[in-house]
Amino acid sequence: MTTTPPLLSLAIWLPMIGGLVVYATGSDGKAQLARMLSLIVALFGFLVTIPLYTSFDAAQGGMQFVEMASWIPRYNINYFVGVDGISVWFVILNSFVTLLVVMAGWEVVQDRVALYNSAVLIMSGLLNGVFCALDGVLFYVFFEASLIPLYLLIGIWGGVKRVYAAIKFFLFTLLGSLLMLVAFLYLFLEAGGSFNVMDWHGVKLPMSVQTAIFWAFFASFAVKVPMWPVHTWLPDAHTEAPTGGSVVLAAIALKLGAYGFLRFSLPVVPDAAMAMAPVMIALSLIAVVYIGFVALVQTDMKRLVAYSSISHMGFVTLGFFLFSTLGIEGSLVQMISHGFVSGAMFLCIGVLYDRTHSRRIADYGGVAGSMPKFAALFMLFAMANAGLPATSGFVGEFMVALAAIKANFWLGATAATTLILGAAYTLWMYKRVVFGPISSTTVAELKDVSPREMLILGLLAVCVLVMGVYPYPFTEIMHASVDGLLKHVAAGKL
Repeated sequence: MTTTPPLLSLAIWLPMIGGLVVYATGSDGKAQLARMLSLIVALFGFLVTIPLYTSFDAAQGGMQFVEMASWIPRYNINYFVGVDGISVWFVILNSFVTLLVVMAGWEVVQDRVALYNSAVLIMSGLLNGVFCALDGVLFYVFFEASLIPLYLLIGIWGGVKRVYAAIKFFLFTLLGSLLMLVAFLYLFLEAGGSFNVMDWHGVKLPMSVQTAIFWAFFASFAVKVPMWPVHTWLPDAHTEAPTGGSVVLAAIALKLGAYGFLRFSLPVVPDAAMAMAPVMIALSLIAVVYIGFVALVQTDMKRLVAYSSISHMGFVTLGFFLFSTLGIEGSLVQMISHGFVSGAMFLCIGVLYDRTHSRRIADYGGVAGSMPKFAALFMLFAMANAGLPATSGFVGEFMVALAAIKANFWLGATAATTLILGAAYTLWMYKRVVFGPISSTTVAELKDVSPREMLILGLLAVCVLVMGVYPYPFTEIMHASVDGLLKHVAAGKL
């Protein structure tokens, strides 16, 4: 059973094969060739995902664009991919962000250009594979393999402590995934020898087993989100990663854990998910409030935005475990918006870093005087990060906050503090960096955004505003899949 043309396979394998071709260009003497090939591959990789939206049947809650082929017949392992209303936007978002990252590194990356771009492209294909995989083994392979290119991006092109940050990132995310693998093997046996994720949804499991599997999934997915208290790897990874690595990490890689909760934890062990909801909500609220205060005291711009990501992703997991259509759809919208906004914030910081080689807030001041176009774009993204109405950052947070208030007023009131804290740490950073008198000759001599930078930030600005003003195209295709998931969870297995 395969769709024609195989859009998902193209979205997965085109970037990976293209990445290998780019890598084959070899030495830095052919750097311009590597850049051109990477741009072409990334562009086509994005274009093949557009029909996933234009041809998507919003009324259908099941999997679409399904492709299946036998992979390892002896163990009933198949190449089985498909997307529904929950996953389709992440494939499109990932391919779009990949295109921007290739463009962003055009002049910035001068060392090992072919390897850098091949890592970005291969990671894009692997991440698409995670969002499309409907076979447990296939999911696990893509899930774990996506660590390798990001590990290389941080470890080779990162900052002074890049090796420490890369190893910490790798160990944190790898160790949790081993428990997920054990859970997959157990489900394989219980499902009569099937790795088909859809078959796992129907497996009847006692509460004790469901609880054990839930925490095995938690060990893997919570680290990826990352949830408090297993979040400590993220600020180091973001701080040391090159700009492109930070953008992919924030915009896409963090979504893997949240996606895992929706694809596995809720439908496979629904009774345990319902029972553990108070714990998950408590951990999410700690991330929203406590990490928001931590972000306030940061002196490094990248570190501040990294902590901001943890706080915003706390909002996402909160929405999941409210078990309402409004909460889950709000979380999905927040994930897409966070891809745009956090990616834009890291790109803006990268623009400044490329010119001054400093991320310290104290080293700036008065940037608006020498970079007015940049200051305007940076303000839009800062406002979106703070949840300003008419930006994408407001839509998801409003939906989740409303769902939380419907569940419990004080729960919603606590969650809504993210709007206050987000405005506090984001706008205070913006004020110190952009406004005031010009602080030094370095700042006075800064050149405004180049046409390439203007194009990248302009595209993201359009996405942030369009989603903020008219979110309907983003939400309409989620309804049927989210409603189906909630009905399945409500029915339970006991």
